[in-house]
Amino acid sequence: MTDVHDMPGHLIRRLHQISVAVFTEGMAAAQLDLTSVQFAALWTVARHPGIDQATLAGEIAYDRATIGGVVDRLEAKGLLARQVSDRDRRARVLTVTDNGRAVLERAHPAVVALQDDILAGLTAPERETLLDLLRKTTMAGNSRARAPRKPG
Repeated sequence: MTDVHDMPGHLIRRLHQISVAVFTEGMAAAQLDLTSVQFAALWTVARHPGIDQATLAGEIAYDRATIGGVVDRLEAKGLLARQVSDRDRRARVLTVTDNGRAVLERAHPAVVALQDDILAGLTAPERETLLDLLRKTTMAGNSRARAPRKPG
């Protein structure tokens, strides 16, 4: 049997742990109170003003049942505004507030800079190869995910 430390699932879990730690440290250093999921949600709403919560969940591959909690926290921080949809009274549409845009302007450069730290130890060509392979395998397994990505 292959050693557990050479198994893809174990290595992916470890890289995820590293990614979360690097992101958390980077946001703390930038004096920002954002998780990686909150950043992804805020960034996506900024790119798609008026997106509903269900579509947001699909865009960032996050569980529809728990996206409301993410939105609740972003709304409580004054970064997002949530309104009942004009087209579907059951749906909630989202927009980024002025404060949310200011936070994104500060967060985006920090998040971009963190990417090199997440992939420390790899050369630039190795990083590109890894990213290509991660995109390929993620797309191949998307339908098996608990929260598959469903671009709006």
